[in-house]
Amino acid sequence: MIVINFKNYKTGKTVLDLAKKIEKTHSKNVIVAVPSVNPKEVSEKTKLNVYAQHVDYQNSERSTGFVTPASIKKAGVHGILLNHSEHKIKFEDIKKTVKECNKINLKIILLTSNLREAKQMKKLRPLAIAFEEPELIATGKSITKYKTKELKKFVSLLKNTKIIPLCGAGIKSGEDYREALNLGCKGVLISSVVAKSKTPEKFLN
Repeated sequence: MIVINFKNYKTGKTVLDLAKKIEKTHSKNVIVAVPSVNPKEVSEKTKLNVYAQHVDYQNSERSTGFVTPASIKKAGVHGILLNHSEHKIKFEDIKKTVKECNKINLKIILLTSNLREAKQMKKLRPLAIAFEEPELIATGKSITKYKTKELKKFVSLLKNTKIIPLCGAGIKSGEDYREALNLGCKGVLISSVVAKSKTPEKFLN
């Protein structure tokens, strides 16, 4: 599994442009997490598996300013990234959000920056948990090299569960991806290596 977080590196028309380039690589098991204003056009104009970068647990029609699970699903989203280090939320809110998403069959990928948090998240039985070291994000210093021990412990924590272990932060090459698999992860979470690249297809081919 390769999860590509667009963040806000791309906006407007460039979001769809990047999505179409990714689609042309024919890479299997690719998920694209696009900005909250773009999922509908990406889901309608590509065959990619589209996720949102965040969603709120509120389910009321009177919830001004919140992005609700129901509204994001109607925009063509299949799942959610939740608790990214750039958008951390309280664990109680994570639980509420997972509960609301489960009601309408929205998949959840939870992000964590430490093992303590991962242990809590394990109880929520999301589709996947992605372990990221915040200090390595966008540095080009791969978590597979600089946090190897922690990553092995994380993979061990999810052993004998159905939760998919992912990792991210600083992953910049096919070698980093293969090393993540060697360490027991079932995929990676990436961003700038694709979203900021002039040749985004290079990583995926």
